[in-house]
Amino acid sequence: MSSNNYYDVTTWPVGNPSEDVGEVINSIIADIKDRQTVTDANNGGKPGAVIYIPPGDYHLRTQVVIDVSFLRIQGSGHGFTSSSIRFNVPEDEWPNLHELWPGGSRVIVDIPLGEGREESKGAAFYVERSGSPRISSVEFSNFCIDGLHFNSDGSGMPPENTYVNGKTGIYVASANDSFRVNGMGFVYLENALTIYKADALSIHDNFIAECGSCIELRGWGQASKITDNLVGAGPKGYSIYAENHGGLLITANNVFPRGASSVHLSGVTRSSVSNNRLHSFYPGMVILEADSSENLVATNHFLRDHEPWTPFLGVDNGLNELNGLLCVSGSNNSVIGNHFSQIIDSESIRPAGAMPVIIRLLAGSGNFVSNNHVVAMDVRSTSSDSCFEAQVDALLTTQASDGLPVTAVMVDSESVRNTILDSGTEAQVIADRAVNALRTTPTVGFTVQSSEAVDPRLSTPAPPQSSP
Repeated sequence: MSSNNYYDVTTWPVGNPSEDVGEVINSIIADIKDRQTVTDANNGGKPGAVIYIPPGDYHLRTQVVIDVSFLRIQGSGHGFTSSSIRFNVPEDEWPNLHELWPGGSRVIVDIPLGEGREESKGAAFYVERSGSPRISSVEFSNFCIDGLHFNSDGSGMPPENTYVNGKTGIYVASANDSFRVNGMGFVYLENALTIYKADALSIHDNFIAECGSCIELRGWGQASKITDNLVGAGPKGYSIYAENHGGLLITANNVFPRGASSVHLSGVTRSSVSNNRLHSFYPGMVILEADSSENLVATNHFLRDHEPWTPFLGVDNGLNELNGLLCVSGSNNSVIGNHFSQIIDSESIRPAGAMPVIIRLLAGSGNFVSNNHVVAMDVRSTSSDSCFEAQVDALLTTQASDGLPVTAVMVDSESVRNTILDSGTEAQVIADRAVNALRTTPTVGFTVQSSEAVDPRLSTPAPPQSSP
């Protein structure tokens, strides 16, 4: 039996989806609201609907406004391909490329933008509803939202490399419950996902890259998750950002370099950042600020190295090596079992002659830092015009590198009563022993006998403790 709650944008009688799929989808939503008016009929009433976008290119010139629950907009392919690589290939080579644009079920954001317009006006999909209950169970699945081009920003960068165009993929303005963004592709948008006041939000298995900012959870929220995504922002924006959230789970994401940060939490509490692979060309990879407290940062792999692609050489996020790869301003956080690879050219360190910092506790108290492993190498940086080959070569090179002196853990005076265990040698940890508990990582030449370290500089080892 066919359902009148399943819509195909290519068969709907209103509008032309190729010319303006926004007009078509708005007409479908109006039809859903006209038909589903009863709030309680036979223990039901408003089941919502599915709107299907088949594979193809669909320009969106009218913003889609969503104010109904239980709506799923789905396609048949996230369609991501790198527009940045294409736009940095000489134009005379374009005829030999297999494809020039993203594909799949592709929504092309062509909303006209004027100077000084509100950020939300540039969104392809705008979600807002007042009243009670909160709008719930809106889903976006398996299609591509493409901003098409970036614009000049006065920086001198080629326009297609600025990450600026005033366009947003999905903008959720009001409190919401149980939203899902799954299997989507976002490319060449100044903001891919901007979501306010989320409860039980799932952002899962998306490809969100070459956007100014990728994921921003604003306002406040709880019990949400950002999992299994491939993410990479521009140097002015966030790859993953959240503010005033509790119970947030950020797990198993592969975060690409070039974003100003990999994970940035502001006023976030009792949340987890775990099992992510994080890669950055700059310091300040993971930031916990504004009294972010009682969070777990565990078993992540941090890689900091250099930009190898010629078009972006000299671009950074404005932070120097003393900021640290992981920066904490908050209390009672646990930083456990992370691996840090700092693979940089010592000649590029700023300020010159400084010792790079890996973990920095800036403010707060009672943080627990344990069993973190730091690998620091001094390498000669190189670059290439080939994005893919240059980055793969940089990732796979582990030979012929010298060790790089680093500060594994730095504890500022505003951060007290912390516990630091086995996360750096005596020479690699800077902390006031009077107000912090510290056990450093043993160095070669020390052995352990009956729980007592033996210092080879002593003539005889300390006697073992007797059993009670």
